[in-house]
Amino acid sequence: MSLQRTATIVSSITAFLLLIIKFFVWIFSWSIAVLSSAIDSMLDMFVSIFNYFAIHNSEKDPDKKFNYGRWKIEALASLFEWLIITFSGLYILYESISKFINDEKVSYLWISIVVMLVSIVITLALVLFLDYVAKKTDNLVIQADSLHYKTDLYSNWAILLWLFLIYLTWIHYIDSLIWVAIAIYIIYSAYSLIKKWFLLLLDVSLSQKEVKKIEEIINNEEKVKSFHELRTRQSWNSKFVEAHLVFDIDMKLLEAHKISDMIELKISNINKDYERIITMHLDPFDDSNWLS
Repeated sequence: MSLQRTATIVSSITAFLLLIIKFFVWIFSWSIAVLSSAIDSMLDMFVSIFNYFAIHNSEKDPDKKFNYGRWKIEALASLFEWLIITFSGLYILYESISKFINDEKVSYLWISIVVMLVSIVITLALVLFLDYVAKKTDNLVIQADSLHYKTDLYSNWAILLWLFLIYLTWIHYIDSLIWVAIAIYIIYSAYSLIKKWFLLLLDVSLSQKEVKKIEEIINNEEKVKSFHELRTRQSWNSKFVEAHLVFDIDMKLLEAHKISDMIELKISNINKDYERIITMHLDPFDDSNWLS
C-alpha cells in the first residue's frame, strides 16, 4: 500500500474518533461551536474515505483504455470535497442564525472545553503526519487534506477561546455570532480550493514565468533556427511541454535529435519536483503556416 493511501486511512480513522467524541459532547452541551466541529469531522471522514479510493484508482498504470492514466480522478475527488465543504458551511450558517434568533443557551461548558483540547492534540498529530507524507510524495490530494486539517486546527483553537469567553461572560450569543463568520470563511475556502482543481481539469498552461524560462532555453540553442506551437499544460505531479523546433534543412536527424534531447533535459531541470513529459517535433523548415 502506498504511503499516500495509508495517510487517507489514518485521516479517516482520526476523523471518525473526533466525530464520536464531539457528537457525544454536543448532545449534552448543545453548543453550535461543538456541533459545527462535529459536522466538520464527519465530512472529513467521508472525504478521506473518498480520497482513498480516488488515489487508489489514480495510481493505476496507463492502459489501452486510459493511455495517460487516471490522474483526473483526484480532481473529481476535490470537486466532491468542495461540494461537501460548501454545504457544511451553509448548514452551519443556518444553525448559527437559528440559534441566535431562538436565544438558545450553551451548557456543560467545561466538558466542551476538554473535548476541544483533546481535538487539538489529535488534529495536531494528524497534521504533522500528513505534512510528512505530502513532502515525501508530493501528492496534491494529501497536501489539500493537510491544509484542510490545519484549518480545523485553527478552528479548534478558536472554538476553545470562544468557549472560555462564554464561560467568563455568560454571553451565549457569542457562540452563534462567531460561527456566522466561520461559516462564511468555510464557504470562501471551499471556493479557493475548487478553483485550483478546476483549472487543472481544464488543462491550464504553466505559469508565464515558467513558459518564459522554456522559451529562453530554446532561444539559447544556436542550432535551433526558430520554434513555434509551444504548448504547455499541467496535471497533479506532471507538467507537459510540446513545441516544434526548426533546424537547418541540411542537418542530419541524429544531430537534431541530440540537440532536442539537450533542450528537454534543461527544461526538466527547471523544477525537479515535477515529472516532465516533453514532446519536441523536429522540423527541417518553418511549417507553422504551411497548411494555412
